[in-house]
Amino acid sequence: MLVAVLVTGGAGCSGGAPKSATGPTGAAQRSEEAAQQREEAAELQKNREELARREANTREEAAEAKALGTEAAARAKARKRERTAEADAKKRERAAEENAKKREAAARAKAKQAQEAKQKQQETAATQRQEQLSKSNKQRKTSGGGETTSTIRISQ
Repeated sequence: MLVAVLVTGGAGCSGGAPKSATGPTGAAQRSEEAAQQREEAAELQKNREELARREANTREEAAEAKALGTEAAARAKARKRERTAEADAKKRERAAEENAKKREAAARAKAKQAQEAKQKQQETAATQRQEQLSKSNKQRKTSGGGETTSTIRISQ
């Protein structure tokens, strides 16, 4: 609470008393006025201190509110960064899994091709052996009359 004090210069409450009055009543009156001025000055000082304390409390509360707001904003930013980082990590993980699957599929396809090529080569080799056996058998049959006779001679 703020109290305004208006100090008048010289005249007391009596209004009609002369300034130059000396005597017991004049000295008592001045003493009373001085005491009243000291009281008013003390009350004024007390009011100033109370006002300063309230202003300090107000500034402190405003600073706390600002700090809380700043802290909340920082937490929100941190959560957003964390969510973004998690999303990026998941994307990278999915991409790595997809690449691994692609490499694995390519390796299987290559292995299948190699197996098919080996099987084809084996079939070709088997066919060639079959053809050679067939030629060899034909040659035996054509030249086989001599052998047959020689076999017959041995048997006789």
